[in-house]
Amino acid sequence: MFIVDPHREYAKETESRVIIRFQDCDPLKHLNNAKYFDYFFNAREDQVPGLYGVEIMDLIRSQEAYWVVYNHHIAYLKPANLGEWVKIITRLIWFDDNTIVVEYLMLDEYKSHLKTVMWSTLKYVGMNTSRTTAHSDEVKAYLNAMLYEGVDYDPALFNQRVERLKKEIQINI
Repeated sequence: MFIVDPHREYAKETESRVIIRFQDCDPLKHLNNAKYFDYFFNAREDQVPGLYGVEIMDLIRSQEAYWVVYNHHIAYLKPANLGEWVKIITRLIWFDDNTIVVEYLMLDEYKSHLKTVMWSTLKYVGMNTSRTTAHSDEVKAYLNAMLYEGVDYDPALFNQRVERLKKEIQINI
């Protein structure tokens, strides 16, 4: 289980470099809209264990609970093209007693163009009950350690967040 080391600063976002694969593209050589989910989820799943020392399956077994997708907000801004290297950034931007929200960004390799933004809301569900359950104190410590602060989360403000991210990227290039 994850134990917070008070002397350590934990990364607040993950970053992966991935190539857009042929089998994931449509006839126009763009990443198929449904495949963005796979790229985002795989990037986070690959990065989190290295940053926090926790395998998700170990966490699920120890807590007898797991997160299930409740909904998504997604904005497709620029296509990801066949053979293109992209950067995927993921961040936990909000949580409460039984819900988390993860923000996913896909950018070009140089992080100068925002391609896609997604917010995924996940509910914490008990394995034995299949009902929403509260995060344990251990899980809350884990979530607090990785929380990316500075995002004014409100589901109704997703489009404003997309616009703010586009402006931030333009300022940083």
